[in-house]
Order: sequence, then C-alpha cells, then structure tokens
Amino acid sequence: MKRPGLLLAWRFALLGAALAFLSGCALSVDAEQTRICRIALPALNPDAHITVKKVERGEAPRSLIIFYEVEYADRPVLDRFVVCQFAAEGLSPNKADLTALSTETGPLSGASLFFLKHYYIDTPEGLAGDPGSPPLAEVAEIPREIAYSLQQLAASLPRTAIYALLAVAYALVFGLSGRINLAFGELAAVGSAATVAGASIALVSGISAPVVGLAAGLLAALFAGAIYGAVGGNFTIRRIKTASTQPSLIATVGLSLFLMEYLRLVQSPVTVWLPPIWSEQWPLARAGDFLVTLTPISLVTAAIGLFVALSLIWVMKATEFGLAWRAYADDARAATLFGVNGDRLLIQTLGLAGAMAGLSGMLIVAQYGGLGFAGGFQYGLKALIAAIVGGIGSVPGALLGGVAVGLFETLWSAYLPIEARDVALYAALVVFLIFRPGGLLGMRELTPRPV
Repeated sequence: MKRPGLLLAWRFALLGAALAFLSGCALSVDAEQTRICRIALPALNPDAHITVKKVERGEAPRSLIIFYEVEYADRPVLDRFVVCQFAAEGLSPNKADLTALSTETGPLSGASLFFLKHYYIDTPEGLAGDPGSPPLAEVAEIPREIAYSLQQLAASLPRTAIYALLAVAYALVFGLSGRINLAFGELAAVGSAATVAGASIALVSGISAPVVGLAAGLLAALFAGAIYGAVGGNFTIRRIKTASTQPSLIATVGLSLFLMEYLRLVQSPVTVWLPPIWSEQWPLARAGDFLVTLTPISLVTAAIGLFVALSLIWVMKATEFGLAWRAYADDARAATLFGVNGDRLLIQTLGLAGAMAGLSGMLIVAQYGGLGFAGGFQYGLKALIAAIVGGIGSVPGALLGGVAVGLFETLWSAYLPIEARDVALYAALVVFLIFRPGGLLGMRELTPRPV
C-alpha cells in the first residue's frame, strides 16, 4: 500500500533538515563568543599590534582559546593566548556574557573582568578596536571582479531558498484550485513565531544546543504552517465556490490581515530574536585582501531549501498524492470520476502549502534571527512574483522563479542603486505579464487557465 504523498513530503523535509543540521555539529567555535573574546585583546595589550592566529575550543565547558601575536615597537614579537569562558552557549540569549578570562599569566580577578566588560568590551571604542579574524586563509586567488560576484552569489543562497519555498506554496494552491492565497507571507510569519516558540521550549527544558533548538523550531513551524494553512484555506478557498476568483482573493486578504493582527497580539509588537548561530566565516577564495566567505548557517539554509524542493518535485511526480494532484489540476471532473476526493485533496494541498510557508519562516529565523508580525508581507509579495515569473501553477516553475527573483535582487543590490531594486523587480513582473504571461515554465498564452 502506498503511503500518502503528504506524509512522504513531511518525512523527506525532516530528513533533509536533520542531515543539514547535523552538518553544523562539526563547527568548532561560536562566532559571537569569538568576537567578544577578541575585542578584549587590545585592552590586555595596550598600544600593541595584535594578530590573531588561531581560535579553538577550550578545555572547560563553554570556553574558547585564542592564540595571537603581540608586536610592540621596541620589542620582539610575543606569542600569547587568552581563554574566555561564557555563561551559556548555543541558542541561549546570554551566551555572549563573558564570565571568566585567563591569560598565560593567570586569570583576571572579578573586579578587573567587570571593568573590562563594562568599560571596554561594551563600548564603541571596544568594537572599533577588534583586531579581526585570523590572517587570510590559503585559498585560491581569483580576479577581484569574479570574487565580488562570487561573494554576492554566496550571500543570495538563503534568500533564494526562502523565496523558492514560498513560491511553491502559491503554485501548489493555484495549480489545483486556480485561486491565489495572499496570506502565505503571514503564514511564513506564523512559522517564524512557531520556530522561536519551539526553540524557547528546548531552552526552558535545559537544552541549548542549536541542533536541538532548531529541530524543535522546525517541527513547530511545519505543524503551525500546515494547521493555519489548512484551516485558513478551508474558509477562504474551499468554501467559496463562486465561478469568479475575486471573492476568494478578497477573503485571503482578510485572512492575511487577521493573521498579522493575531501575531501582534500573541507575540506583542516586539520581535523576539534568536542569537546568531553558525555564523563563522568560511573562506572560499580571495582577491588580494578581499576574502570571499560563506557562513555555515547560509549553507545549511540553502541545503534545506534545495533538499525540500527536490523532495517535493519527487512527491509530485512519483507518489499517489502527486498523481491525484496532477490529475485533478488537469481535469477535476475526470479525476472525480476516477475516485479522487477533491475536497480532501484541496485540504491536503493547503496543509502542504502552509507547511512550505512555515518552513520558509523557520529559515528566516535561522538565517536572520527573527521576523516581525508584519514582516511576512514583503516576503509573500516577492514570492508571488517569483511564482508568476516561474509559471504559477507549476511547482518546478515556482522553484525556478524563486531562484530568479533571489538572484535578481542580489545582483541589482550589488551593482545598481539599491533604492530602485523593488521598482525594477515590479517592472520585470510587468514585462513577464506582457510577453510571457505563463512564466518561464508555464504556457506562452493565457489558455487554458488565466494567470
């Protein structure tokens, strides 16, 4: 007996996320804690030139050790080290609280540590005195223009994954029902709030490991996105059976406003931010003193998006759910005659689309730390553009559209005035609607279904 496609999609999503998260376990040190410890070095070595050589985990819990060189004008170069210990680690909000500091001469006293923290590390002068990361890594030397472009492409990975998953949500619902749900941006905000709640539950339980916290947030985001997507879509799409799509479209606008206000009341207008994780800079290439880097969390976010996207394409092509979806999307009456329950299929599709939106919200939190109650609107609008550009109603087309919009925004911001970026994106949408209304992978003409 075949397992339902929806269940398979969820299992593949969880498996891909687990594998991607486990890849982050090999990270040695926390970048935020490294920055705090590094800032203390000029205060410990006044009027000296400091070069950080290596950063490693310390022997004590929640500690790290920095090996560095100190160079004075009239003295030989000295090799020194500093050991910093912190109050917590992982996703804990006080993981950057420095609790102990030792050098090769011994530990700092409590009073000295207090003055160091409050009168140097926490000041603008301390931030400006950061000696920086270790010297440039031994990576390939490439031309500066290529290095700059490569850095922009690396920076676009998380945004591309987020847009692609949100665009897929639009494509799933429109491809089956011919209606657009304008609340997917707010469903992404629901997913982000659920992610913070799941990670907070893990923290309250005494588990601060990022893998566990984000895994709990992932489960919460998928569940919340699926439930809110299915229930909201039931009232705004399934129960509105008019021939015109306008009543349903207006209802989804109401759902969007409802979710926005609901989040404002539930989580308050103040956005709860998770501390940065896996933000260490991994060197890829260099052009002189310009180093092309990629953070582990960006790689994890892109890997999750890619794995879930490929799994979803497989589900739509090789499972009973995907077969029923494609049959009903092509000819609803014929599919009904062959035993496809249209109402149940629509609810499953709404739940799957909501889960994709919730997952995108989880990726936003993992990459950027949080999302406000009204922050999902822009994501939803640009994902809708991505779905239209790729070919709305086509799952592969929506994924391609998400990649196209993500790259467009990144490259425009890199080479052209950033204040005109959104205007250019909307203008590109107009061009697509005029010359290819069906999108990149859709129909060239407006038939058989209007876009």
